[in-house]
Amino acid sequence: MTLNVADLRQNYTRDGLHEDDVSDLPMQQFASWFAEASHTEGIREPNAMILGTVSAAGRPSARVVLLKDLDETGFTFFTNYTSRKGVELLENGFASLVFLWEPLERQVRIEGRVEQIPAAASDEYFHSRPRQSQLGAWASPQSEAIANREVLEQNFVALAEKYPEGAEIPRPDHWGGFKVIPDKIEFWQGRPSRLHDRLVFTLQSDGAWRCDRLAP
Repeated sequence: MTLNVADLRQNYTRDGLHEDDVSDLPMQQFASWFAEASHTEGIREPNAMILGTVSAAGRPSARVVLLKDLDETGFTFFTNYTSRKGVELLENGFASLVFLWEPLERQVRIEGRVEQIPAAASDEYFHSRPRQSQLGAWASPQSEAIANREVLEQNFVALAEKYPEGAEIPRPDHWGGFKVIPDKIEFWQGRPSRLHDRLVFTLQSDGAWRCDRLAP
């Protein structure tokens, strides 16, 4: 198989990023960029983010998940605690996130520690989900090998009978939220000639954020 990928390239010309143009607080800057991405044509899921985790043996893995809550302290998403990412987050306690908003020629990279959110908060979000998604959280033994798709479909049908329309579906103990609490946030803006703008905020021991420009 031969794929010609070496000549695939895009010259970024949309915008620049100067130190005077960003907030002193990176979470506020992220919220501003996220709001713009949410209203930009061509970005279907602005909350889609690549989550990077590392196993206890030091083996990295990454996948796309959806941001479901954002506040001044961090980024929250939900998953199965017994899935590969769930196990790695509980073992390692650190993660990275990447948001790519291609139409805006922007990327945000985040690093930080991870903690489980309170059970009550996971309950609240779980019961706000569509009924089918609630059943799906029970039906799928996430990241485990299964014989075929029929296993999932049979599980789903059995659970739909157990919890008929109108019945409350309890949140599985193995399902809930994680929050990534950042100590580093990098804002990347594409620029011509690959001389991109990179501003990185690093949390200091006194709780203040330091902003540095990085070479592209």
